[in-house]
Amino acid sequence: MNKQKKQNHLLARYIILLVGLIVMAFGVAFSIVGDLGTSPISSLPYVTGVASGLSVGTTTMIMHCAFVLLQIAILRKNFEWVQLLQILVAVVFGFFIDVAQAALSGLTYANYFEQWVYCAIGIVLVALGVTLEVVAGVVILAGEGVVRTICQVKPWKFGNVKVAFDVTLVVLSVLSGLIFLHQVVGVREGTVAAAIFVGLLSKVFIKPFHRLQQRLR
Repeated sequence: MNKQKKQNHLLARYIILLVGLIVMAFGVAFSIVGDLGTSPISSLPYVTGVASGLSVGTTTMIMHCAFVLLQIAILRKNFEWVQLLQILVAVVFGFFIDVAQAALSGLTYANYFEQWVYCAIGIVLVALGVTLEVVAGVVILAGEGVVRTICQVKPWKFGNVKVAFDVTLVVLSVLSGLIFLHQVVGVREGTVAAAIFVGLLSKVFIKPFHRLQQRLR
């Protein structure tokens, strides 16, 4: 493969990542509109945003930057400095979450069924966004970066660490809500649904993109 073709493929992969971040951001926004709980990775930014008055996009940026610092603390001299690009990805992702929330600000629900419709749309979009992130194969979100980092230093399976990581975030979200708001916010039945179905849907969505993924490698 010549140099120009490699550059074109790399550009295409970053464009796919950008589209994935936008799609994922709208997924987060739809879950917020549905008010049945966000996905585990977004639950802590949501509750801290409500408690602090900051936007969910801003708290998402802060949390992901903290995740990058955690990776550095774990790996130390073995940390690959190119992974600092996760900070840029976090800023872009947080920005698009705020844009998506603004775009959907006029949406409301009249009943529980409509809440689930918004929640389901959110789950599908987050799963599709995750799939595009995988297809791009360039820079991952810092949440997955932490899980991967832990697996680098411990002989644990990625899937098991991911589940434990998500559960930890949900527990922290519940505790934060109780401490600062005296109630649980952002964690409901929709959070459980997202935890179950985002991964399952991503496995389904990846199949149509398999050929494109191979071509861009």
